[in-house]
Parts: sequence; structure tokens; C-alpha cells
Amino acid sequence: MNILQIKSSLNGKKSSSTKLSDVIVEEIRKKYPTGILTVRDLAIDILPHFSDQHFGAFSNSQEIDALIKEDIIKISDKLIDEIQQADFIVIAVPIYNLTIPSILKSWIDLIVRAQKTFRYTAEGPVGLLSGKKVYLSISSGGIYSQGPRKSHDFTEPYLKTILGFIGLSDITTFRVEGLSIPGISETAFSNAVQSIHIS
Repeated sequence: MNILQIKSSLNGKKSSSTKLSDVIVEEIRKKYPTGILTVRDLAIDILPHFSDQHFGAFSNSQEIDALIKEDIIKISDKLIDEIQQADFIVIAVPIYNLTIPSILKSWIDLIVRAQKTFRYTAEGPVGLLSGKKVYLSISSGGIYSQGPRKSHDFTEPYLKTILGFIGLSDITTFRVEGLSIPGISETAFSNAVQSIHIS
């Protein structure tokens, strides 16, 4: 059972979302010790932001330079192949300014491709990636999973929607939150670890 771990924090080894995702990976590997782990750290292996050239490459425009198109498609195909090879996908997501890091958005923009990871039908869009379990490891200074700021949680709803759009609909979220709140931050990570269960 292969695992793909996506890291998107700019905080390196100090990142709570990354550390929590490491625990999730460890728990998966306890159940499936022979699986291969692939790690993609988006803060190190930085992907290009979506541009008109990417749009042209994905739509097979004849106006874009052939070599540029080839490079774009090659990167996208590699990222999609990593997903296709994985049985478990663990995504570490810090909340920056109430949403996901831009480096994670770049990854998403490169894997959401018509006829490759989704297609349109008369009944609507159909995701082409399925049979995979996704775990989100979300960290935040505030508390957004419940309470008065729940309406500010644009991270989990967006990720569940866009991943579901390409067929990744079996999603479980674990959170380490309240990291900037005195009286909560001290136990936030240990509480998050205790919440982890792998199905």
C-alpha cells in the first residue's frame, strides 16, 4: 500500500502540519509496512504558478511553444502519476491568511486536468482518480473546525471540494489548531495526535 505525502508548509521541520502528517504516515506504515513512501515537499521542490502557458498546454493550443508545452505536460504527468501510484495520500496544510499556501494551489492546478483527472459528461463532471484514501493534516493558529470562526474555514471545504472533483472523495481530516491561543497551544499537538485513527 503506497503512500504519497505532500508537504506545503514554509516552516520546515518546525511545521505542525508537517509533524502531524508524519504521525499519520507512521500510523499507516504500522498497518502496511511494505508500502513505498513518496514525499513531495512543495516548499523545496517549488512548482510554477498556473499561467496562460499552462492553460494553453492543457488545452493543447497550437499557439504555445512546443518545448514549453512538453515541459509543462511532463511536470503535470509526473505529479498525477504520483497520485495514481498511491493508495494513501497525506497532505500537510498550514492555514495561511485563512486559506491554503499558494505552493499547494500550484500543485492542485497542475493535477486538475480535463481528460486526465476529470472529464465532463452530460450529467456533469466525473473524477477519474478513485479508490484512494486521503488524509488532511491541517494546522492553524486559531480554531476553525468549530465555534465562532468556523465560517472562516475556507481550507477544508475547498480541499474536499477540489479533491472530490477529481475523484478523491474518501477524505479524513485531522487538525492541530489553536497554536497561537494561550492555554490551548500547549496541548494542541498532543491532542491532535491522540485524535488520529487510520481506517
